[in-house]
Amino acid sequence: MGRRLSSCAAGKAIVTSALRPLLLAILAALSLAAPARAATDIAWWHAMSGELGRQLGKLASDFNASQSDYRIVPVYKGNYTETVTAAIFAFRSRSQPAIVQVNEVATATMTAAKGAIYPVFSLMRDMNEPFSLDDYLPAVSGYYTDAAGNLLSFPFNSSTPILYYNKTMFRDAGLDPETPPKTWPELGAAAKRLRDRGAACGFTTSWPSWIHVENFSAFHDLPLATRGNGFAGLDAELTINNPVVVKHIAQLAEWQKTKSFDYGGRGQAAEPRFQHGECGIFIGSSATRADIKANSKFEVGYGMMPYWPDVKGAPQNSIIGGATLWVLRDRPREEYKGVARFFAYLAQPGVQAAWHQNTGYLPITRAASELTRAQGFYERNPGAAISFEEITLNPPTENSKGIRLGSFVLIRGAIEDELEQAFAGHKSAQAALDAAVERGNKILRQFERASPDR
Repeated sequence: MGRRLSSCAAGKAIVTSALRPLLLAILAALSLAAPARAATDIAWWHAMSGELGRQLGKLASDFNASQSDYRIVPVYKGNYTETVTAAIFAFRSRSQPAIVQVNEVATATMTAAKGAIYPVFSLMRDMNEPFSLDDYLPAVSGYYTDAAGNLLSFPFNSSTPILYYNKTMFRDAGLDPETPPKTWPELGAAAKRLRDRGAACGFTTSWPSWIHVENFSAFHDLPLATRGNGFAGLDAELTINNPVVVKHIAQLAEWQKTKSFDYGGRGQAAEPRFQHGECGIFIGSSATRADIKANSKFEVGYGMMPYWPDVKGAPQNSIIGGATLWVLRDRPREEYKGVARFFAYLAQPGVQAAWHQNTGYLPITRAASELTRAQGFYERNPGAAISFEEITLNPPTENSKGIRLGSFVLIRGAIEDELEQAFAGHKSAQAALDAAVERGNKILRQFERASPDR
């Protein structure tokens, strides 16, 4: 009996051994046939086209490839105004994206829409993702915090104005090609020398209000408006008709008469005049450095924004332009988990360093800047570090932290209307800035009356 049982057991063992490969194959097939858990799609509406749009798409693709739970889906919605307008309309129809890119001057407008936004500091805490405000550059993160210092939106593409100059034209005019003008008197003298030697214009700039009013005020530690530039309340009033700004605009208008300064229009309209060799000096966004270098047929030099040396506290630090990422309410919790994971990914030094190097935008963390320097990027690319150095020149003050004024896109338009009147000689600098303050304050009061915080 014992031997018979042993033979039976041996037979079963042989059968089991023979069937094992077949059973494993069946189990593997069943596993493959089972539906995999689909990644959660997360819509990201943005305003970047061209090469910047491709770099943005690469960020999303790289994140998507780094994990399988979430899929960031970038959607181009036009310029900044078109993108935020589309998001507002979508929110009303409950078809809003989880993430929307909004330019920095619309921060007050977004902050006032409390029921529509999910503050980033709350998001990261609620989703248990690592996050420390101390990791971010104060001049960048401070623009997007509330009165208690909590980050409301995620800093993304931040730039600041820097000075570009044509080294070839400097040499021909007998100017030192290795020494950019540091002060406005030095710049005026260099511009006159360039004109005397045949340049069509000494210098020009892009974004007139951003550079000559907003950043000019911050760099000279002057208030743009009361109430801490609007950070402390909606009842702020513009103060840009102060003696220092008036003196500066008056000097630009005077230089305009001889084309030592030549106004080139709003936005980036003036930039081609530098690239084509018409103007020897240009002040514009740090984010256009790569574009200027690629399209200029001469050696480009770089410097910080000039300052008036007789103004106490100057130079202070510049402020940012660009945009930030806002999270909108009323999306599924699973999407918010993915958004928090994505933001944590974007904050990684390697990711930030690559974004900074590939686009010209500022690194939003010191770790990203340090990594970029360690990789030798600044040594290989002269001028690339100036924006970082300028915005971190000194710890931000109440006057150089940023701007939190409602409907500031409209206010900026009013300011530029009046600057053009001064540059054309139709108004004095004082009259133009007085009018800009009056028009801007009316816009602020309209925003204040419409705000839910009123």
